[in-house]
Amino acid sequence: MKKWLIPLVIVVILGFVVYNYAVGFYNDGVVKYEDAKTEWSKVESAYQRRNDLIGNLVKTVQGAADFERGTLKDVIEARSKATATNVSVDDLSPEKIAAFQEAQAGLSSALSRLLVSVERYPDLKATKNFSELQQQLEGTENRINVARDRYNDGVNKYKQHIKKFPGSVMAGWFGLEDDLSRFESVEGAEKPVEVDFGS
Repeated sequence: MKKWLIPLVIVVILGFVVYNYAVGFYNDGVVKYEDAKTEWSKVESAYQRRNDLIGNLVKTVQGAADFERGTLKDVIEARSKATATNVSVDDLSPEKIAAFQEAQAGLSSALSRLLVSVERYPDLKATKNFSELQQQLEGTENRINVARDRYNDGVNKYKQHIKKFPGSVMAGWFGLEDDLSRFESVEGAEKPVEVDFGS
């Protein structure tokens, strides 16, 4: 057997191993990136469901002729702003996520004020339609929390994949960018919500 054949076989085997590892790294990165973007779509879907329910809730509340118009107007305006603030799944930058969160937080705040105001209208609160919508909203808020957590998990997996060595080196070679942002709580979310049913 020729002496040069053994080193050649070793080089070919090493090349094959490195090639397979690189291909596997790249493909895993693509899958993790796309999975995170899919989870973002689920976040948007959960918020869209909430917006739809709020639209039905507003229609139900509008039927109460003496209900506070200012509170209702705030919800309608916040809902309009929230539905107008969209984030492209291809641009999940910190600025875009923050703008989206701010619009959704404004809607959550207006909705909370609306639900507190409804406490003063027992006839409205007792209607079957309002009660069902309120229950669906509560369930949707839970879906939103789950969707945001899953999105953050997806972003975390992708970031870990491209930042751990030797992935941190290969990510640059393959163009796997660190351009996904986590969904973070809005400023002041750590403070307890003050609810006054007496006013």
